[in-house]
Amino acid sequence: MKKRFLKPLLASSVALVMMAGCTAPMGATGTPQSETSKAQQGAMIGALLGAVVGATTGGNTNSTTKRQRALIGAAAGAAAGYGIGYSLDQQAKEVAQVLNTNVNNNPSAEKDASQNLIVSNTDKYVKIMFRDSMMFATNSSVPTSSAQSKINELYPVLQKYQTTLVQSVGHTDNRGSYEYNLNLSNARATSVANSIKTSGVPNQVFAKGCSFSKPIASNSTESDMALNRRVEVYLYPNEASVIDPCKY
Repeated sequence: MKKRFLKPLLASSVALVMMAGCTAPMGATGTPQSETSKAQQGAMIGALLGAVVGATTGGNTNSTTKRQRALIGAAAGAAAGYGIGYSLDQQAKEVAQVLNTNVNNNPSAEKDASQNLIVSNTDKYVKIMFRDSMMFATNSSVPTSSAQSKINELYPVLQKYQTTLVQSVGHTDNRGSYEYNLNLSNARATSVANSIKTSGVPNQVFAKGCSFSKPIASNSTESDMALNRRVEVYLYPNEASVIDPCKY
């Protein structure tokens, strides 16, 4: 690609990234972004990636042809990105509805001990956080009957979004060894994953235990430890969106 075409493309790419990062930021009270804003953010990122791919593939051609490919790639990427952004917003709303709660993207919500169930979403995934206290008995990896009922309520949403990837993730406090808590967190995550699978949904479901590697509170008090004991269920639109939940 000739430099005279590459430089404006890179400048446009930077502008798109900055716009995506600034689109409808979370308010002071942590109010979630609107469906439109997240879809727009997805469209911007998709357009950026589509433009770059379109312009840098197809062999050595003149600059006009490369511009045309970049425009076509940007349009296709924007359409795909918009669709993913809107789908995640809609899916989060539907998950919250079946679980009888609301979407809550306030970063401090997870530290609120009064909230045992939190549904949130980003431009990459929907996350459902279940407090340990509502899911398992002490040192047990078998979901309680009430927890099983909550898990089963996800069925109609997953049945609707059959290509959604589901990841169940277990977290503990730091009492006991890392290895003990890794086994416990993995067993709990696997139990939730198996419960989702046996409900009859066609989705790909997988599990991971994080031990105490990702606390949301200090582990210095009993109340903080209780906040850290949780299971999170991530819903991803595709493999490219999957994260390592023990790190991020």
